[in-house]
Amino acid sequence: MSKRRFGDRKDGIRVRKIDSMFVLIPQVMRTRLDSQVHFEEEIALDAMEKFIREHKEDMPSLTTMHIVAAALVRMMALRPCVNRFVVHNKLYAHTDIRISIAVKRGITEESEEATIKPLFKPTDTIYDVVRSMDAEMAAIEGEGSENDTDVAARILGKLPTWLLRFVVRLLFFMDNHGCLPKFLTDLSPWHTSAWITNVGSIGLSPVYHHLYEFGTASFFLSMGKKRNMPASDFTGEIQTKRKIGIRAVVDERVCDGYYYATALRSFTKYLTHPELLMEPPKEVKRDPGVDWSRYE
Repeated sequence: MSKRRFGDRKDGIRVRKIDSMFVLIPQVMRTRLDSQVHFEEEIALDAMEKFIREHKEDMPSLTTMHIVAAALVRMMALRPCVNRFVVHNKLYAHTDIRISIAVKRGITEESEEATIKPLFKPTDTIYDVVRSMDAEMAAIEGEGSENDTDVAARILGKLPTWLLRFVVRLLFFMDNHGCLPKFLTDLSPWHTSAWITNVGSIGLSPVYHHLYEFGTASFFLSMGKKRNMPASDFTGEIQTKRKIGIRAVVDERVCDGYYYATALRSFTKYLTHPELLMEPPKEVKRDPGVDWSRYE
């Protein structure tokens, strides 16, 4: 985005070309907690695990998490209305695709949790996603390592409670009015297109994780543990298939239910056919609610 119009934010463009109902809905459902909708899917792992085995040489670090993140990036490239957010009862389109990912610094139970927030392009392939995520992971690898987000959290955590309460309220106020400095939105894991957490890494089934009121995330995805589940084939015979549970919590104010359904179908298609992520999309779509000619 080369310039901003009055009413835009540093991290988002005001969506102005929308149905009147989508102007009204954020006034009725004023918070993300009011507006949460839950989705659940069980994804067969055959294709993903085969893909990982076949690409151990050109992508040695490739995991299920990389494929899920790449499928999410591709979904937002093709269904850009999912990459919107509501702040202070106004609808905005993100100016980029960032995904906050909760990860462990180590493999032990005592290992600290950290958050990375890679920046992706709509044209990214699975190779690009793996490189971006691995670069962010390398910065926090090992106990005691810190990224800029960790440093900011550590400084805030040392403030006395009364002062911390004031600072957080001030940050909420500034964010609601679009005047939070860009360096803070860059540091904040809450100012993102989506969140991903892999609770399966600690042996749990997927959870419905709430959306945060602070920040700009309208999509929270949870991955559960991999497990064998009964499934019937086309003859009706029961077989055991290895699957992973995925649950998503989304903000229904950003687009309609049919649009979300088509977006999530697209997402699951890339999980069951990850080879499609090896090439960039043939076409990247832009948010239809934004008059892009005003920004070019």
